[in-house]
Amino acid sequence: MPSSKKSEAKPKALAPDVMAPDYWDKACVALMKQDRILRKLIPKYPKIEFLTTRGDPFQTLARAIVGQQISVKAAQSVWERVLLATKKVSRKFTAQAVLKLEMSDLRDAGLSVRKVEYIQDLANHFVNGGLHCANWDQLDDDTVIAELTAIRGIGRWTAEMFLIFYLMRPNVLPLDDIGLIKAISLAYFSGEPVSRSEAKEVAANWDPWKTVATWYMWRSIDPIPVEY
Repeated sequence: MPSSKKSEAKPKALAPDVMAPDYWDKACVALMKQDRILRKLIPKYPKIEFLTTRGDPFQTLARAIVGQQISVKAAQSVWERVLLATKKVSRKFTAQAVLKLEMSDLRDAGLSVRKVEYIQDLANHFVNGGLHCANWDQLDDDTVIAELTAIRGIGRWTAEMFLIFYLMRPNVLPLDDIGLIKAISLAYFSGEPVSRSEAKEVAANWDPWKTVATWYMWRSIDPIPVEY
């Protein structure tokens, strides 16, 4: 996967705590020229549905862990219950707040034992300074992925969601994402099964804006944008 720096994204404000990348318009123009499917798909969705970030690395990663191997709808429901559980000990969802909760609090919110362990381990990394958070802007995609996947419970997919939703890197292709593969199957292969290599071949036409193309692929099967 080609690497890029967050400095290329230069987020622009939509609301006090919501940001969108300023490369979006440029990417959409390029993708509509390069890809016949995206030429028809992109105009269907208004600009309000840009990719956005709320600028919180711990929340982004924790929410991605919650969403592992379950549907977007199920993940949203569990996440809302996790936030409610956290409010017992803190006004904000933070690593410190998570560590104040009992495992039973997070289990009652709908998390599996393993996901509770993953989120608690992630919280410990943030609280104990085990991550190079201040330097992520300067690291290429593969280096960030390598650092994050060294944490228990964070695989490549979760790291790629972090690149997309927190660092807002423009050229990320999450081939392990079930929704992306489904969308490519429906849009390019008439619903026939699609291999990773076939999906990668389709996405070669999206370079260097694979993140943006992925976003619209997601929209094609779920019009409601996901947030992390």
